[in-house]
Amino acid sequence: MKKYKYYTLLFILVALLLLTNTVMTNLKESRALSFRNTALTTEEQQDISIFENVKDSVVFISIHQQVIDYWRMSTLDIPKGSGSGFIWDRNGHIVTNYHVIMNANKAIVTLKNGKRYQASLVGVAPSYDIAVLKIQPLKQLLKPLELATSRDLRVGQTVYAVGNPFGLDWTMTKGIISALERSMYATNGIPIKHMIQTDASINPGNSGGPLLNSQGRVIGVNNMILSPSGANAGIGFSIPIDTVKRVVNAIIEKGIYVRPSIGISVDNRLNELYQRYSGMHGVVVADVIPDTSAAKNRLRSTFIDPKGSIIFGDVIISVDAQRTETLEDLYSILDEYKKGDTVILEVLRDNKKKKIEIELQ
Repeated sequence: MKKYKYYTLLFILVALLLLTNTVMTNLKESRALSFRNTALTTEEQQDISIFENVKDSVVFISIHQQVIDYWRMSTLDIPKGSGSGFIWDRNGHIVTNYHVIMNANKAIVTLKNGKRYQASLVGVAPSYDIAVLKIQPLKQLLKPLELATSRDLRVGQTVYAVGNPFGLDWTMTKGIISALERSMYATNGIPIKHMIQTDASINPGNSGGPLLNSQGRVIGVNNMILSPSGANAGIGFSIPIDTVKRVVNAIIEKGIYVRPSIGISVDNRLNELYQRYSGMHGVVVADVIPDTSAAKNRLRSTFIDPKGSIIFGDVIISVDAQRTETLEDLYSILDEYKKGDTVILEVLRDNKKKKIEIELQ
């Protein structure tokens, strides 16, 4: 009986030791978890939440080019480059930079499930460095990003640049808006106006990814960095989302984006000649295209008189009170309107100012 009591007591002591050890272990783990949670600031938790919410909507785009192998009389599929993009809608449209897919024969989009899907080209707008691709609608995998507006951005506000440079290897960098209304040249030499400058790192491979505000909504498309070495130097640029919306929606609808026009032809060389001759800035009407708004409103073309002298036509100096000192100014202003809108042109005609109401087409 004494021996039985001894073993019973020993069993109880062992059980108490095991229970105490389990309690202490759980307590340590609970304290460690609590410490990890409290170690994250509110700002850090917000950053993590934004990244987790948007990363599945950012895709990896690999570009391939077909090269003819004359020895084997066949074609080779050669990797050409890569970049990022993001899901625009549940119909499978993907937005990226034009320079990412330029000169490619084939584009492959990698989604969050790691699978690769061949994309078709919907259309491009080289003057804005924007391209739209399309993959088969996989609605359970397609999570479009929420779009904001870029018209009320402020220098100093927090932004996030998200990319997928290597496929399922998402990156996020954080910074602020350093400047607004910047101009950078697109691949075809035409300046892109109203660009967002940020110190958030936009490294090679992140082109075409979204620039987000502190609510995780898209305010721009990451475009390029300004750096002699090609690596981040704290100066990155994004195309504002208001421009992207206008261009992308037109591409999806028509396959192409055409800037609203007045119905005139222009030439920068003529503008430079006018400036040297008069000392003033403006956009000279080189020619009026028949059956257009400009023709209906009788804008005057430039011509050469019998003596061989150039007689300048109307010189556009403003559109809706916005100065047009250069051709880029005119293009930038017209980009803010759509076909069918009415604007007020202010022109110089015979050295006198004249206002003309004209419908864009």
